[in-house]
Amino acid sequence: MPAGGILGEGAGGPANVRFGLDDTFGAILRAAAECLHAAGLPQAALGRTVACLALAGASEPGHLKAARAYRHPFRAAVVTSDAHAACLGAHGGEDGGVVIVGTGTIGWASIAGREHRVGGWGFPTSDEGSGAWLGCEAVRRVLWAHDGRIGWTPLLAHLFAAFRSDPHALVRFSLAARPRDFGRLAPAVVEHARRGDPAGRELMQFAAGHIDGLVRRLIARGAPRLCLVGGLAEVIAPWLADEVRRRLTAPRGDALTGALGLARAEACAMRLVA
Repeated sequence: MPAGGILGEGAGGPANVRFGLDDTFGAILRAAAECLHAAGLPQAALGRTVACLALAGASEPGHLKAARAYRHPFRAAVVTSDAHAACLGAHGGEDGGVVIVGTGTIGWASIAGREHRVGGWGFPTSDEGSGAWLGCEAVRRVLWAHDGRIGWTPLLAHLFAAFRSDPHALVRFSLAARPRDFGRLAPAVVEHARRGDPAGRELMQFAAGHIDGLVRRLIARGAPRLCLVGGLAEVIAPWLADEVRRRLTAPRGDALTGALGLARAEACAMRLVA
């Protein structure tokens, strides 16, 4: 809406272009349909809508190109990465950087008109310190404990029991699991670490070390301000190094804020709004 008011909200997902454009745009259109319904608008209103699609995986050039070429029902669509939108929202469009800690991880900064990226190359090759990484590393340690290579802890026993104490069930899960599936195991790691579980604490310390590295690299790139954002940001923050925590500031907005700004800028460029 040009005046900036919220007419309706919707939810959908996941929307990671690495796992297929049809699924991604299906999630987008389901969320858009919910928005229109909440606003009391017909589906035909999509043809008058300028959208910003801030997508996971769109930091890869090939995926970004394919997403931008995908047929959609919007009047126009700005397609960018979720990290770019989060950075814009966190700093109000000014220079700065973010480290996103959620199902995946990535460091992103906008400095003097240039975009800088650290990590976030996709699980399992990258995304260290993320929810998916935590879940995968926890599964690995369950199998180590089953083999007698390390001792059992309450966390490892809890996760093993969730798979009927069957190592083969764990292996089958791992072979078929997507990042979000491993990410669903992360809350157990966080909670057991809070209780002092040795395996949970070790994993949270390792995860925090990876996040420390992303922050330090963005500092080295020249990011004047840095924010920690994402679903795991709050729980990972206490585990970070002291000097890293001192460099972090509260975000001004979120990825939605950044995406709305991009959509409005596109609408203005098209002279659809003043």
